[in-house]
Amino acid sequence: MKLIVGLGNPGTQYTRTRHNAGFLVVDRLAAKYGDGGVPKTRFQSVALDASIEGEKCLLLKPTTFMNRSGQAVGEAVAFFKLDPYQDLLVVVDDLYLPVGAVRLRPGGGTGGHNGLSDIQRALGGDMYPRLRVGVGMLPDGGKPPEFNQADFVLSRFSDDDEPLFDSGVASASLGAALWVGKGLSAAMNSINAPKPGEKGTDAKK
Repeated sequence: MKLIVGLGNPGTQYTRTRHNAGFLVVDRLAAKYGDGGVPKTRFQSVALDASIEGEKCLLLKPTTFMNRSGQAVGEAVAFFKLDPYQDLLVVVDDLYLPVGAVRLRPGGGTGGHNGLSDIQRALGGDMYPRLRVGVGMLPDGGKPPEFNQADFVLSRFSDDDEPLFDSGVASASLGAALWVGKGLSAAMNSINAPKPGEKGTDAKK
């Protein structure tokens, strides 16, 4: 079984904000692979069973708010006795990627992301795949007092950026399905290839 967790904040006031990219990817997967199932409340999350590429999957959207995401992930991993490196995929927004860019990595640091920090605490390490969806960098480098990271990630996209973000969500959902069906290496080779007009460099965290 595979566990796909999209990170975000519950509540209509956070719908389609930058920080909820993970929720939107999971919603897209649920619409395509959920087979009309009814979401349930499990592991402090909205949970839905799905079948992706013939593999049983559980789609999770934690309801604990971002900085407590590890509670939901830790409970689900422990319950199903999953290997985080093999069986867990976390979908997360990323300030270090252009809007709509998508990258898959086998592990790594948190980049200051509160959700990833709490998951690392709960799992006792950072070796679990994460699928990052670019939401754009802070304007002017995020210099205070004009811009604040917390305010920025809770903001919505401009009309120009909305189509780019939607494209990123679609690409991430395809990447998640590829991870389930073909494995991490194959998914990375496909997802991380630069798209037309996109630079091949990847920002370091």
